[in-house]
Amino acid sequence: MHDYLKRLNLSEDAITIILNFAAALVILVVGLWAAKRIVNFLGRAMTRASFDVTLVGFLRNLAHGGLVAMIIVAVLVKAGVPFAPMAAALGAASLAIGLSLQGSLSNLAWGVLLILFRPFRVGDFIHAGGIDGTVESISLMHTTLVMPDNREAVVPNAKIGGDAIINFNRRGTRRFELRVGIGYQDDIGKAMSIIDALFQADPRILKDPAPGIYTEALADSSVNLLLRAHTQTADIWATQTDLLRKVKEQFDAHGITIPFPQRELRVVQGSLPPESNAAA
Repeated sequence: MHDYLKRLNLSEDAITIILNFAAALVILVVGLWAAKRIVNFLGRAMTRASFDVTLVGFLRNLAHGGLVAMIIVAVLVKAGVPFAPMAAALGAASLAIGLSLQGSLSNLAWGVLLILFRPFRVGDFIHAGGIDGTVESISLMHTTLVMPDNREAVVPNAKIGGDAIINFNRRGTRRFELRVGIGYQDDIGKAMSIIDALFQADPRILKDPAPGIYTEALADSSVNLLLRAHTQTADIWATQTDLLRKVKEQFDAHGITIPFPQRELRVVQGSLPPESNAAA
């Protein structure tokens, strides 16, 4: 190639420039071809490793962008562009872009972490970013929650990642608590036996861990009993509401009262003061 260019009576500088541009073109073509093959290989490897689909797409794009940037830098350097000024320009541009997109980059970073570590999945009911809701979708920038009243909340991932996340579904079971008051004149043991029978009769209440009944407090107007039991997460609301209704029905049937707040007023009648007797 060099000898051919010499026969064209070109100067050494012109020959060097042409050769550099030819080499730069080869680097560009071969580099883009190799980058595409590498990215496809990474994508297939992550898919086989059961990576999240969103994370696979993001990492593929990130790897492709990084490889293309490296190829472009190599091409410019081979074409004769000075590296030091180019590096300074790229650094300044990166800093400016990073400062202007600081919030978005934070959401993006947390989105990658949420998808990678999976503190929750689509369909889980969670408390995150100060909001309770069922996870409808997880993207790299935000998470969509459907609240219990069917409102939709789009929460930035940085807000979710920067606070505590409570997952109500992860363990599969949940414990509920109910408080029931009985009268001071009622038999505590009998009331507990009635509640225990209701525990045993409901198949939704788990036997392991065993449910419990405790005397919680001697209140102003009642003896307060604390009921604790575990159920499957999907059954918790229906189970506790049904149990509360059955406790009321069984207490009524067995003559156990559920008192309401009351005050006892005593009036003590005494003798009148001496001055009042004299006046009379």
